[in-house]
Amino acid sequence: MKLIYTLSLSLFLSVYGFGQKIEKAGPKDKVVIEHFKNDYKKKNYKKFSGNITVKDNQVKFDDKVIYYDKSDKIIELLLKEGLIYPQLLTDYQIDKFENEDSDRTQKRFARLQKNWKDAFEVNNIKLSNPSELSFLSSDEKIKRFKILCKDSKFPNMMVYYVELTDKNATKDTSIQDFIKNSKLTYIYQKAE
Repeated sequence: MKLIYTLSLSLFLSVYGFGQKIEKAGPKDKVVIEHFKNDYKKKNYKKFSGNITVKDNQVKFDDKVIYYDKSDKIIELLLKEGLIYPQLLTDYQIDKFENEDSDRTQKRFARLQKNWKDAFEVNNIKLSNPSELSFLSSDEKIKRFKILCKDSKFPNMMVYYVELTDKNATKDTSIQDFIKNSKLTYIYQKAE
């Protein structure tokens, strides 16, 4: 009896570990829905090509680190596969700053600084609570996720919305296989 109880408990806990949260659209998601409707432009981001080292609850990308909760199997897989990494997020931040046309004075001032891009460097962040946003895509070859990001440099929680595309996916493809065979095709960030 103990064996059956132990096996069923182990099975239940392992299913939870690889289970994924699927969010339905809420009032806060209107901005994201509008963003994907109006400002979305598909890109192809490269996977990390350097050295990836996984240790305990952190993944090291050359000399940069991202922390995660060991129970977040989706985050762990995204990091291990090199789909999300600090250098990518840094480049995203710089590109976002250069392409926003809101404050020219701030841009001029930043470019006068010797190492102005250092201010956008992403390192020692923690990613958590991934959830699939099924309301943003009905195509089985595309999955969009919301990932929370805590960076000690900022008081507020940041949210990354990422789109993964797997050209060979079907509706029966597991989330693990989908992530392993996918490419990062879009990223969007906003403060929570």
